Amino acid sequence: MHTLEREIILNAPAHKVWEFLATPANLNELTPPDLKFEILSDLPERMHNGLLIEYAICIPRFGRHRWLTEIKHIEKGSSFVDEQRLGPYRFWYHSHAVEALTDGQARLRDRVCYRLPFGLLGRLVHELQVKKMLAEIFDFRSQKLREIFS
Repeated sequence: MHTLEREIILNAPAHKVWEFLATPANLNELTPPDLKFEILSDLPERMHNGLLIEYAICIPRFGRHRWLTEIKHIEKGSSFVDEQRLGPYRFWYHSHAVEALTDGQARLRDRVCYRLPFGLLGRLVHELQVKKMLAEIFDFRSQKLREIFS
């Protein structure tokens, strides 16, 4: 199992950051353009427990993949999880937590636990490409969030 953890401080109140994250359509803004991210399912205005989101994503060197995630464990205003139901990973569990800071800022913490398919080959591909690719995706996401909440 692999883990990626990120934390970012944003110049916005926690409720504003939460509102942005709780709007499923905003996922488009946080995904690098080269992944050709496309939401395939109809989306509600706000996420809810059990929401299934289907999308397509182009993974460099691995082609286009459909991905189905379920939104769960929502603690309104503070945290939620997106968990892969079908997609390129053998396992994907991404928790998001928003915390209010005393100076009107917000801390956003992401923790992704994931595993690739194909055993030893999957571990090799992780070290050679996936680990770096995920770091770049989360770097892009952090940059976009800073722009949105500057």
